[in-house]
Amino acid sequence: MISIIDYRAGNLTSVKRALDFLGIGCVITHDENVLRKSERIIFPGVGNAAAALPVIRERGIDEALREAFALGVPILGICLGTQIILSHSEEGDTECLGLIPGEVKKFLLSDPSLKIPHMGWNDLLIRREHFLLKDIAAGSRMYFVHSFYPQPGDASMVFAECDYGITFPCAIGLRNLFATQFHPEKSGPAGLSVLKNFAAWEPKG
Repeated sequence: MISIIDYRAGNLTSVKRALDFLGIGCVITHDENVLRKSERIIFPGVGNAAAALPVIRERGIDEALREAFALGVPILGICLGTQIILSHSEEGDTECLGLIPGEVKKFLLSDPSLKIPHMGWNDLLIRREHFLLKDIAAGSRMYFVHSFYPQPGDASMVFAECDYGITFPCAIGLRNLFATQFHPEKSGPAGLSVLKNFAAWEPKG
């Protein structure tokens, strides 16, 4: 069973709907005790990091995630969930969970024709192999909605990038944690492949 974390930050229903479509068992929960017993965890979200962190800490989700990460439980971050797993966010000068060392950066674009937030479909530029990107063709289009992007401290943690005025990481990972700035649940067949791969993923080390 996959637990989808509820911290009042949106897009939970669309993630559950995608997993239901794939026939993958899941539950939406904000109960830290349920998370501690989960076989797999999805940490989704849209919105503001500074607003989300107090809810995450109040519900004990931060410690449950740290424990799951330490125990090797497969974890998938999506959009805001991807940003919150890093050390610090420029959005509200916010200290985050620090599961992956790195910063969340604000888009600073010189091209006035490019609007923020970055919203819509864009090409996935795969840089390194990962089980969750298995069978996904280079250049597959994924769906994005964001004004900030993840920047891990170590380039080896970047598995895919995207171009939007700058080239930014859009899929990052470390051990049993993988995270996407794009929304796999809204990205058609390629995005569904990410979710299907996650359900079968057995991280090593």
